[in-house]
Amino acid sequence: MHAFDVLGDPVRRRILELLADGEMAAGAVSEVIRAEFGISQPAVSQHLAVLRENGFATVRPEGTRRLYAVNSEPLRDVDVWLDRFRRFWTPHLDALATELARGRRERRLRGAEDPPRSNP
Repeated sequence: MHAFDVLGDPVRRRILELLADGEMAAGAVSEVIRAEFGISQPAVSQHLAVLRENGFATVRPEGTRRLYAVNSEPLRDVDVWLDRFRRFWTPHLDALATELARGRRERRLRGAEDPPRSNP
């Protein structure tokens, strides 16, 4: 399965978002996903299996629990692929950062010009 087929599913993307914050037990992942997407526990398990089988997640047993974590290697491959397209959005993001900095600077300067107000 191609990386974008794996990442194209909103449930799998959400699972990866959860795992990006740290290792999680399959039950905890299932609880969150079931609440957010209204799908069954077996469906969540299938999504975890797709992530694991395609290298996006690792699993390790701990007693009766299965702990899942993000495997960053396939994400690096996606990042490399996306690199050829960054030229389309990087200048826009740089311009946005410049405008935000300009706005902060102007607010700071206006704040320095305003005399302090006294409370009666």
